[in-house]
Amino acid sequence: MTPPPSHPKFGEALARISPDLVLVEKAMREQLGSASDVIGQVGDHVLGSGGKRMRPALLLLAAELCGYIGPRAIQISAAIELLHTATLLHDDVVDVSSLRRGKPSANAVWGNRRAVLSGDFFYARASSMIVEDGNIDILWIFANAIRGMSEGELLQLERSYDPSVTEAVYYSVIERKSAVLLATATESGAILAGVTRAERRKVADFGRELGLAFQLRDDALDYEAHEAELGKRPYTDIREGKVTFPLLLTLKRCTNSERETIAAVLKSAALCNALEGSADSPEAASEPFDLSPVVDLIERYHGVSDTVRRAEQHIERAIASIAAFPDGRAKSDLLAAAEHCVSRDR
Repeated sequence: MTPPPSHPKFGEALARISPDLVLVEKAMREQLGSASDVIGQVGDHVLGSGGKRMRPALLLLAAELCGYIGPRAIQISAAIELLHTATLLHDDVVDVSSLRRGKPSANAVWGNRRAVLSGDFFYARASSMIVEDGNIDILWIFANAIRGMSEGELLQLERSYDPSVTEAVYYSVIERKSAVLLATATESGAILAGVTRAERRKVADFGRELGLAFQLRDDALDYEAHEAELGKRPYTDIREGKVTFPLLLTLKRCTNSERETIAAVLKSAALCNALEGSADSPEAASEPFDLSPVVDLIERYHGVSDTVRRAEQHIERAIASIAAFPDGRAKSDLLAAAEHCVSRDR
């Protein structure tokens, strides 16, 4: 999906709000003070690992769209990005990942226990910032996001290596793991502006649809991008037993014999990870199972291309949800963010 020529690219949108994003970064780093030196070290490591600060940007732009520009948006944006960072720390432990954006993950550097406890610290600091702001509606959706993300991780773990995963289960996972936090970001901006309930719901829908599209694009990238682009090994999802959308579509379309082939690869991956403890460990560099039959089937049944098409459908819904808001730079920048979700290569 290509935005009309009048829309800026997302990089231009980020450049426009960069002074506020600098303040967000400063606010996050001010939260790293601790009696433990490890907190500061882990914080510098994960906050300095790159990323476009999508969630703070969405909150700032949603607030501007709805008519609010002020310091509270900086505080809430920083809190949401700290919450996101906490989930990354925990996710890498859960997934036994050794890379994050092309750099060693925190758990690979400091070990699982320190990574988990650092994530807990980030959760606590983010929650404190929301409490300090004092808006009960933002506090509620923030708490709901934490609950949802935890549920999403557990649901995904429960259905790992399971070829019978349905589209409903898949969406139940990504609604919680990915969509809820982007919806929280955009809805928080609307709450700060004091818009009507109906307008707030529309802005939240925009973030939710972006979150779904973002995850679907992530699923596609795992099967089509190179390691240098991804910042991790390709095909990580299937190694970790995650039945993401490209594989789910393939399982729905393939023959019974081909389903058995996929199930056998998932079973081998589960056994390998149980024995070695990590799909990303050095010992797993030459895994004792062949992923190519599954990759070939996904290509044959258009799993990646149709996943991207599904992502584009969610972007169309996102765009429709804010169509009634006045045109302006904030709206154009949000549309650029939407286009970025499906066009990005990492």
